[in-house]
Amino acid sequence: MVELLKVKNLTKKFGPLTAVDDISFNVNKGEVLGFLGPNGAGKSTTMKMITGFLTPSSGSAIVCGNDILDEPIKVKKSIGYLPEGAPLYGDMTAGSFLNFIAEMRGINKKNKPKVIENIIEKINLNEVVFRPIETLSKGFKRRVGLAQAMLHDPDLLILDEPTDGLDPNQKFEVRQLLKDLSKNKAIVISTHILEEVDAVCSRAMVIAKGKLLADSTPSGLRKKFSDEDSLDSIFRKIISER
Repeated sequence: MVELLKVKNLTKKFGPLTAVDDISFNVNKGEVLGFLGPNGAGKSTTMKMITGFLTPSSGSAIVCGNDILDEPIKVKKSIGYLPEGAPLYGDMTAGSFLNFIAEMRGINKKNKPKVIENIIEKINLNEVVFRPIETLSKGFKRRVGLAQAMLHDPDLLILDEPTDGLDPNQKFEVRQLLKDLSKNKAIVISTHILEEVDAVCSRAMVIAKGKLLADSTPSGLRKKFSDEDSLDSIFRKIISER
């Protein structure tokens, strides 16, 4: 197995509040890790530390062999990040925004049109390419955000609520895309949608109040909590035992 992400004793404190408390895990190529937890559990904070948007209070994260603190530029080249409520330039069209991101990512000028065309096809953005982002629905804005995260073909995708705001058909398409992509990448998604874990994830981690409470496959969780009849009830039991 090729290890693309290694997190060790990662901790983040905001004054007296410990938002992420000594979390350790790794993700290999071919894995889709579902990051589960209630609001305020520390999911987004962990993702922000891995992607370099927040500095850890202690601990480390290694992305594709590079430490997030020692080699931040190399790390950012290896990661595609979709943050919660991804900020987009509303007055730009979807197409011009992706062109801007391609330039920022240093994608070869000769290859850039084809790269953008391919991602537009993958994410099904054809109908909104020439529309200003501010006029798009929440679902299409989310898809534009997903497209920018995938544009440079990174080895590791960090996706915070990737299907938030999508309709059922769009959710199915994105989940299928993530499963296809995971063959050659490592993917970490945060979600509170339990059906998404079943549909996409090869592993599930549960955190609450910054603590890692469980790390297993969906089937492994079912086996461990065989008295529970659904992932939802398993999730609630794990949280209640905290």
